[in-house]
Amino acid sequence: MLDTEPTTSAQYSASDIAKYFIWKSAQENRPITNKKLQKLVYYSQAWYLVSNSGNQKLFPEKIEAWIHGPVVPSLYHEYKRFGFGEIDANLGSENSFSKQIKTLLDEVWNTYGGLDGNTLEALTHSELPWREARKNSEVNELSDTEINTAVMTNYYTELKNKLDATSSDVPILNVT
Repeated sequence: MLDTEPTTSAQYSASDIAKYFIWKSAQENRPITNKKLQKLVYYSQAWYLVSNSGNQKLFPEKIEAWIHGPVVPSLYHEYKRFGFGEIDANLGSENSFSKQIKTLLDEVWNTYGGLDGNTLEALTHSELPWREARKNSEVNELSDTEINTAVMTNYYTELKNKLDATSSDVPILNVT
């Protein structure tokens, strides 16, 4: 069981990852809100951590356990002007990711991209990393508690193992 933070520096910024999902949403004509974007970026970090046994983050920014789920604060502020509305597709960018990272991001998109922000919020609220970070907070209490990457790695690794054991398709983990 992993109990330490990653030791290798991250390759990209949360903003790089977000711009890719904004670009991807425009390509598929699927609206993307700040709430949905936050969750997609969170899941990208989570599954990337699983793919390298928690030794490296995809991006260095911390993820906090806010009321509506996991949030990268700098990313939230970058897109907060859109409120709960759709983010302008012109702000997206395909970027130059390695084949492994592009595959991971596409799998995250294929797995979670069809869900709206509210559904993704409910999903993250049901999962241990967010619940663990919010255990000392009231339901509607503001919090800047960071979601621990070791907890993320352990939780999603266990989820992967359970899905593998039941022969369920785990597409986001085919990138390792």
